[in-house]
Amino acid sequence: MATPSGLIRALHRGTLGQNMVVDRIFSGIQPTGTPHLGNYLGAIQNWVNLQEECSSVLYSIMDMHSFTMPKEPAVLRQNILDTTAAILACGIDPKKCLLFRQSLVPEHAELAWILGCLTNVPRLLRLPQWKMKRASQNSEGTVGLLTYPVLQAADILLYKSTRVPVGEDQVLHLELAQDIAQHFNKKYGEFFPVPKAILSTTKKIKSLRDPSAKMSKSDPQKLATVTIADSPDEIVQKFRKAVTDFTSEVTYEPAARPGVSNLVSIHAAVTGLSIKEVLHQATGLDTAHYKMVVAEAVIQKFTPIRNEIKKLQEDKSHLIKVLEDGAEKAKELAAPIYQEIRRLVGFQ
Repeated sequence: MATPSGLIRALHRGTLGQNMVVDRIFSGIQPTGTPHLGNYLGAIQNWVNLQEECSSVLYSIMDMHSFTMPKEPAVLRQNILDTTAAILACGIDPKKCLLFRQSLVPEHAELAWILGCLTNVPRLLRLPQWKMKRASQNSEGTVGLLTYPVLQAADILLYKSTRVPVGEDQVLHLELAQDIAQHFNKKYGEFFPVPKAILSTTKKIKSLRDPSAKMSKSDPQKLATVTIADSPDEIVQKFRKAVTDFTSEVTYEPAARPGVSNLVSIHAAVTGLSIKEVLHQATGLDTAHYKMVVAEAVIQKFTPIRNEIKKLQEDKSHLIKVLEDGAEKAKELAAPIYQEIRRLVGFQ
């Protein structure tokens, strides 16, 4: 989308007037280190496309969200840099979007407090992620774990974002953000656009060892998850050990044959081909040979990305500067919006 540079600067500075709705995309990723195959196909690949389609796009490294499961400080700092290197290597361009670290823009947390005071606790207790993650914390759970969906709403609304790329597991959290925006507008006057979801067209990528579960970096089985920095040998090993079934033919039947269907979904996503085209290419192959076809397609996709990640990781100061520069621009955009929120609620 071609947009005059003056208009782009105005969009990022928030100088087009409080009542004008600007098409603005916001999304974020938690810094868990190098993203895995599911992260890439479900989110990052879409981010790269969206930065070409919209003139105002913000992508954030969500370090505050990652703190719901605290890590050692040195590990968190390294994960932030590794995640930044990875998404830059995948094609995110700071000249086409704002890429920044969430905690460098304090208005995120300040707005989360205001919105949290407008959100009832029973609504948060009903969210499935709370129930699931609370179970992983020995049935206790922290305040941060309960209220992080409110912080997510603040992340989105702070910039008056209109569209948010989300996976299926985050739809309920976006609905919460929509409800919070509408509640705020009803109480203080029309201010926030109600953000809409951009749903990924890629099927959810499943674990290679358990196709009933989604691929995850926290999976204790090392062969279950492919990261975008894996070596070709590692990728081959993981696909060779991928769980399928006792039928040798390659078909796409997610309910009946989840393991093989997961391989077909991955093959289609990394090549850009349709499911039908992928199945046509697999005609005559048994699943053992097909696993190696998929592995090779993934290797071809990730080899240049892996090489670029290594290069970027060697320049730590560059990665820090990218995030700090992005944060300064995000602050310029957030400041006038947040000051108006303070006025509306009576803080000034």
